[in-house]
Amino acid sequence: MDKEASWLKKGGKYRYGYKKHYVTDNEGLVLGVVTTKASTNEIANLEEVLEAADLPENIPLKADKGYQSKKNQALLVKKKLKNHILKKAKKNKPLTRWEKKFNKLIGKTRFKVERTFGGIKRWFNGGTARYKGIDKMHTQNLMEAICYNLYRSPGIIASNCKN
Repeated sequence: MDKEASWLKKGGKYRYGYKKHYVTDNEGLVLGVVTTKASTNEIANLEEVLEAADLPENIPLKADKGYQSKKNQALLVKKKLKNHILKKAKKNKPLTRWEKKFNKLIGKTRFKVERTFGGIKRWFNGGTARYKGIDKMHTQNLMEAICYNLYRSPGIIASNCKN
């Protein structure tokens, strides 16, 4: 049993271990990795995730709705990043028509980030903890990200070349 890991209930299922948070570019290449215990809430660690990558000012930050909060909105203003975090409904307050449209527009480009998670899981059996301890798991997550970037880079370069 890993003493540094923790439990998380997601989708009615209990999971034990760690979470990985990736910062990616527009093509889905990994720029930064943060590893936390599974029970760590995304809202609490956006600043740490942003510090994992040196992002230029005035770019849109696309993230899932787990990162949506007033504190994180203020953080994005402070770091001069555009807020493209998916909107989420609150208790007794459903999403407005504009928020639903916003989520749909963001979703058209956010798939590249999700593709990163899927590619790492499929090609490198990512999501399976091979080590005990958060430091060793972070190293595993970094190695998976490096391998993913190396695997995807030739295709990205080729697709961006002009004939």
